[in-house]
Amino acid sequence: MHIAEGFLPVTHAVGWTLAAAPFVVHGARQVVTEVRERPENTLLLGAAGAFTFVLSAVKLPSFTGSSSHPTGTGAGAVLFRPPVMALLGTIVLLFQALLLAHGGLTTLGANAFAMAVVGPWAGYGAYRLVRRLGGGLLPGVFAAMAVADLATYVTTAGQLALALPDAETGVPGALVKFLSVFALTQVPLAVGEGLLGVLLFRALTVNARPELERLGLLAAAPEPTR
Repeated sequence: MHIAEGFLPVTHAVGWTLAAAPFVVHGARQVVTEVRERPENTLLLGAAGAFTFVLSAVKLPSFTGSSSHPTGTGAGAVLFRPPVMALLGTIVLLFQALLLAHGGLTTLGANAFAMAVVGPWAGYGAYRLVRRLGGGLLPGVFAAMAVADLATYVTTAGQLALALPDAETGVPGALVKFLSVFALTQVPLAVGEGLLGVLLFRALTVNARPELERLGLLAAAPEPTR
């Protein structure tokens, strides 16, 4: 769902950059606070960023000027909350634009708003809803990963529709077209990403349970009775 370099009008590129900037600045402050106050989580924080980079680099052609791919931001949002992912996701997008020609610098703001802001917040909201309804960690993670992916795709479709309205039906018609084209690849990807998230967190519960307990995702194991 990365929008390619130069594909947005200048006014749109600037507007989306201004919209994303406050979230990224706030995210940077949250990352600094996290590292300063809980340095033991630094390794897991880096792993969340690396997971997002690797997963979102899986690029499938979708429509001229964009692409379909997993995002990976739902995992970081569950672990460290959405503000942190605003910074990590933007850094991922910047490196992908520079190193992989995936996305672009002029469209960085739009891509960051979709993948690093809307996606993590939507995914975290889905996670909290599942947990509030009595679901466990793994169902919550599945919802977070899948919804973060789908929310990113819907936002990107909206951005493209605003930039390229249909000659006859305007923005609404263009939005329907973009959503329809993206859905062919993005809906299966979202389901697959949710399942991958379940596998990831199942591994974390075995190999990084103390970290998940510190983050409040798992209840502390009871002390053995003597």
